[in-house]
Amino acid sequence: MKIAKLVFLLLTLGIFGPVYATPGMPSIAPSVVFTDAAGNESTDSYFSGSAPIKATFKLNPSDADGWTAHYEWRFFKEGKENEPYLVRYEEDTEYIFAESGVNHVVCYTVFTLGTDTVRYEADYWREARFTVTVYESKLEFPNAFSPNGDGINDIYRAKPGYQSIVEFKAIIINRWGQKLYEWNDLAGGWDGTFKGKDMKTGTYYCVVKARGADGRVFNIKKDVNLMRDYIETEH
Repeated sequence: MKIAKLVFLLLTLGIFGPVYATPGMPSIAPSVVFTDAAGNESTDSYFSGSAPIKATFKLNPSDADGWTAHYEWRFFKEGKENEPYLVRYEEDTEYIFAESGVNHVVCYTVFTLGTDTVRYEADYWREARFTVTVYESKLEFPNAFSPNGDGINDIYRAKPGYQSIVEFKAIIINRWGQKLYEWNDLAGGWDGTFKGKDMKTGTYYCVVKARGADGRVFNIKKDVNLMRDYIETEH
């Protein structure tokens, strides 16, 4: 009776370098590119950052001519390996991680040749895990700024350290409710002008509506003290 040869290639996203088979057998060199909300890229096994995080996963098979490959990607949350929230059947795949928490991705690959299935013996098993941690949402605004041209605190904007914000809108109004400025980019802000003219020192109001990747809703209303004559010194 003919005995089928078995090889099973296991990836649990993370360790780079090829998953070697015996000579003449297919092999895999899994890779990933992570891109965070700020455009920073990484090819490391473990990645953490603000949502949205885009991930491009590739298996890079070699010596696979004549073989038929079967792929199964599984995406699951920390501690829920048996409850994947997404399953895909393709060689390479992309995904955007938008919800906060720790995510893992596993790809199971089986190569078949004719009626035979090739499976790795125990000493050929490889495990590689990519872990993606999406930060919980955070957003804060200051209550003052000094647009005096000294290069320090000249723009009214979100405090540094905001993270995982997927929707954002902010407006500046004066005490009579007139809209002076609006922006939808977290990196943007108000320079203290209206229609090209400097606004006077005084109190204005900022209204922010935003949503985090974890579903948290931000409704921020702040008094904004514009201090044009204030000189801030660096320490």
